[in-house]
Amino acid sequence: PPPFSGVWMGDSKLCAIGVHCGNYITSHGLALNCCTDLTWFDHIVPCGLEGKGVTSLSHELGQHVAVNHVLEPFLDSFQEVFDCTLVSSEDPG
Repeated sequence: PPPFSGVWMGDSKLCAIGVHCGNYITSHGLALNCCTDLTWFDHIVPCGLEGKGVTSLSHELGQHVAVNHVLEPFLDSFQEVFDCTLVSSEDPG
């Protein structure tokens, strides 16, 4: 929910999105919780947000959702939304 970044299901974060700028370097990334063991988040304040939770696709859908089931559709959607072509570091060219 605004003003928080990421993808949310109610008061629980499903996907963290971040950008860091420093020393003339910009880095960015995301973490989509597919089948994450959510009990680890009981020991921290996730993303420094008091009173907010963390969830996963597996938890929300009530079935196991592995990363390899999500990766291809996620990358396809990313390319479509950002009108780009992704190149794998494993590609020979």
